Amino acid sequence: MSNDILQITDLNVAFSSDAGAVRAVDGVSLTVGQREVVAIVGESGSGKTVTAKTILGLLPETATSSGAVVVRSREGDRESDVISVSKNRLRQIRGDDVSMVFQEPSTALNPVFTVGWQIAEGLRAHNSKLKRSEARTRAIDILRRVGIPDPETRVDYFPHQFSGGQKQRVVIAMALVLDPGLIVADEPTTALDVTVQAEILDLLRRCRDEFDTSIVLITHNMGVVADLADRVVVMYQGEVVEENEARALFASPKHDYTKKLLGAVPRIGQSIEVADRRAPDREATPIVEATDLHIQYPGRLGRPGFMAVDGVSFRIAPGEVLGLVGESGSGKTTIGRAIAGLTRVTGGSLQVLGAEMNGVKERSFKKQRSRIGFVFQDPASSFNPLLSIEDCVAEPFRVHRRDMTDAQIEAKVAELLEAVQLPRAYAKRFPHELSGGQRQRASLARGLALDPELLIADEPTSALDVSVQERVLELFAELQGELGFAALFISHDLAVVDILSDRIAVMYHGRIVEDGTGAEVLGNPTDPYTQRLLASLPVPDPAEQEVRRTALAAIIAEERA
Repeated sequence: MSNDILQITDLNVAFSSDAGAVRAVDGVSLTVGQREVVAIVGESGSGKTVTAKTILGLLPETATSSGAVVVRSREGDRESDVISVSKNRLRQIRGDDVSMVFQEPSTALNPVFTVGWQIAEGLRAHNSKLKRSEARTRAIDILRRVGIPDPETRVDYFPHQFSGGQKQRVVIAMALVLDPGLIVADEPTTALDVTVQAEILDLLRRCRDEFDTSIVLITHNMGVVADLADRVVVMYQGEVVEENEARALFASPKHDYTKKLLGAVPRIGQSIEVADRRAPDREATPIVEATDLHIQYPGRLGRPGFMAVDGVSFRIAPGEVLGLVGESGSGKTTIGRAIAGLTRVTGGSLQVLGAEMNGVKERSFKKQRSRIGFVFQDPASSFNPLLSIEDCVAEPFRVHRRDMTDAQIEAKVAELLEAVQLPRAYAKRFPHELSGGQRQRASLARGLALDPELLIADEPTSALDVSVQERVLELFAELQGELGFAALFISHDLAVVDILSDRIAVMYHGRIVEDGTGAEVLGNPTDPYTQRLLASLPVPDPAEQEVRRTALAAIIAEERA
């Protein structure tokens, strides 16, 4: 019997559809050893998530699979081929031998039950004789071990009472509570800030060391791979195109696709050259000017309000791109929404296109809003799923340009889709029929529909593969250079912000703690929070990442002291 805890041999997975069978995984073979972290990387559609779901038997009924997916217990006293076992045996394997950490903890957790109940439910499902008090004790213990503060109290909290990073810790606790030998982590850090991401990666590292757990890591972030993985499997169009030890793969990639993936990773100091881009006109009247800006959300049930933005001042000149970075809850998205008139200003001054937003009436600002474009983080939820891409992009014209005929609107939409490099045929498709990168291009087309003077882009690349992200960033830079609009680019990725922005402002707890050019802020940061952000940013180099991890630990230790 092999010592490998997972052995996949010649795995093939196809999905049936009206157009015929679609092969998603084609002859994949790989192994995972005891206490080993194996990363499976590749762009959307490469087959990495389908491969991961096969390990737990989570494929839908439309899928057919062949080959072997053998999962072994940590002790090596039992093994099961997931593809051929009975449903009863499959239920035992899930939790006892292998567990999964899903990409989005908010959807993985049931909002109507406490986290303690949900952890205990998994325990009771595998041991019906376990007393409720014993299950609760074990839930508290596992919450403590994954770093949830005050677990005796928080075991009775609901998911919405936790931050994003804490929810991911709860999901990891649910995966660990039955002490499986293997955890499958599907994009566990995708939507997290770099500081929280560093904490989750450290937790997964401790899971391997303290719980003796092997990990299959599914991710498109090559910095995360460099930080955590022992071995890397690269997938492309359903096949494994390269496999190697992490350090060897990063040092000397063999396959052209692997080289392309690594080349697409954004790096601080990198730039996108745009021909004939006009310099920002800082002598002209600012497009946006905030002075001692305050935005407070009202409290409920007698509780005090929450100050989301606390005394912020900044300017955006015509043609300037201001990058706004910070962790979740820092206030950056609130500022973007306030500029667009979607959140009320409660103190100070916010001038947008000559209009004062403190006390502004919706009716008086409606005309100004046509001069502002907005690109949302998740186009899948910001597009109406019942409308075609053509109708989604045409919506701003129908709201603000009622003098245009249907033929004029159709021609303008075709022009916009061509500008964002989407084939004209895609106009008749619905949002779910486009990939993530294609939807984000369509979202950019909609944001630019009315030739805005200001574009607000809120985390527009956070969920994209690095290769797709590279194309979207290049497109954004080209269009900004060509059209000359000012932009507020909101992100938690320092490298992405550095590539696109003329200036960078760093937010922390509702305040701007540092601002300046990329070279000033990222090349020589003076604020401790900026320094921690930089140290938390994973880079695609295992050796350098190890050094950065040590530096981050020293910064955190100094803060706690």
